[in-house]
Amino acid sequence: MAKPAELAPRGLPQSIDETMELLAAADYVAERSLATVLYLSLKMRRPLFLEGEAGVGKTEIAKVLASSLGRRLIRLQCYEGLDVSSAVYEWNYAAQMIEIRMEEAAGGVDRDAMERNVFAEKYLIRRPVLDALSGTAGQAPVFLIDELDRTDEAFEAFLLEILSDYQVTIPELGTIRAEEPPIVIITTNRTREIHDALKRRCLYHWVDYPNAERELEIVHRKVPNANRRLSAEVVSFIQRLREMDLFKVPGVAETIDWAGALTELDKVALDPETVSDTLGVLLKYQDDIARIEQGEGRRILNEVKAELSAA
Repeated sequence: MAKPAELAPRGLPQSIDETMELLAAADYVAERSLATVLYLSLKMRRPLFLEGEAGVGKTEIAKVLASSLGRRLIRLQCYEGLDVSSAVYEWNYAAQMIEIRMEEAAGGVDRDAMERNVFAEKYLIRRPVLDALSGTAGQAPVFLIDELDRTDEAFEAFLLEILSDYQVTIPELGTIRAEEPPIVIITTNRTREIHDALKRRCLYHWVDYPNAERELEIVHRKVPNANRRLSAEVVSFIQRLREMDLFKVPGVAETIDWAGALTELDKVALDPETVSDTLGVLLKYQDDIARIEQGEGRRILNEVKAELSAA
């Protein structure tokens, strides 16, 4: 990603159609319903809460927005045990201790002055939340809060306070308020339910797996050098996999990876041996791989070949 000084900020889209064009220009193939809620989120300055299975393109929306609008992308990757010092700010204790030792060595220590010096902003380490509140008017960053469901309810409650006023209080410095609220995208894979209080602050959209037509367009855009027949077979094969009761069905990210891997192998069509050899690109659990290798893969491939031959 380019450095902030190199970014060329552009205005927000002024219609749903402009939002569709903005996404399409970055090779993100979106349904109109997604473009609509994204446009409203930008227009109303409300966080956008995206929910859906892993690998359907939720995180990519934030990346596309940042790139297309010429804004910084600030990402808070959530995980169990995430706390304020990791998400908001902390002090550079090592540098503060050096400052204290230097002042003590100089003699004539003024305790009040020392406290002001060691808690100066130059010793403040800005984490993603505080960094996201430091954007200037017209250049507010895109703030991605990724996989919120991985955190605990205590952090969720803290985040609710941040999103209410777009400000944070640092006891030693005071309250820091955003000059312009960041563009907030929140994603969750729904491993647990997020509290209604936070959802009410946001506009909501469920990001589903794409249908075959849209997924094929995604593959054409993301893997343009893939053979057309191969791309069609890959998409048809994966669409059928998603109908099965697998531990983890492949997402769009796996579709792109598989099409890319097969292209690297100079394949122009699927065959049973190729499918078996490359299942590790597509599926991530051994039980799922074993099930496909034990006959399901050949059955699906035969159905795919028959369907495309008849089309």
